[in-house]
Amino acid sequence: MTIEDRDDAHLITHALAKDTLSRLRDVETEQVAFRKGLVKLGRICGYEIIDGAMETEYVPVETPLQETTGERVKGLDDVVIINVLRAATPFVEGLLKAFPRAKQGVISAGRDEEAGMTDEGEFPITIDYVKLPEIRPEDTVIVADPMLATGSTMCAVLDHVLEEADDFEDLFVLSAVSAPEGLVRVSESVPEADLLTVAIDDRLDGDGFILPGLGDAGDRAFRTV
Repeated sequence: MTIEDRDDAHLITHALAKDTLSRLRDVETEQVAFRKGLVKLGRICGYEIIDGAMETEYVPVETPLQETTGERVKGLDDVVIINVLRAATPFVEGLLKAFPRAKQGVISAGRDEEAGMTDEGEFPITIDYVKLPEIRPEDTVIVADPMLATGSTMCAVLDHVLEEADDFEDLFVLSAVSAPEGLVRVSESVPEADLLTVAIDDRLDGDGFILPGLGDAGDRAFRTV
């Protein structure tokens, strides 16, 4: 199993996930490679969710030679992926390779950088757009954002998700890189969410950026710097 339990999160330790994240961190990785890396990482994380959190069932299979018993994953058609715009777009593209029939939702959310971080380590969050599909009791919900820093944005996003549905099979918060402060905030605010991340970094700096981090994922993916 390549998912390890930590105090406030589950850490994805697959070798390819760690390799891909190391390439994403590199300041020399340019835009196209960065976007492709996020797509690849999303796909790997999707497969890890399937392997670590979803059940299988035995089914009869007729081969060209005889009948046998096979094993299939249950619930692959009962997945909702929520894209936290904009940085999560390539990350979600990768997730969809693992869950091609998933329903999709989008939430445009961003923190007010000019207002700055409060003494409690939070930012004011602006939600500009919300479009979510129906979330059913049998659905597995995955909320994806490559960076989980202070947790302010994710908590605001999860508030909207829980307004739409409070009954679901599983709720996962998936990130590439997380700060300890953000993991604590989200786990305390939304205890029903399972937090999945590829790396738990050292800390936040005074401006609320993850160290060592990988920079601004949205700016690097869309070349807006």
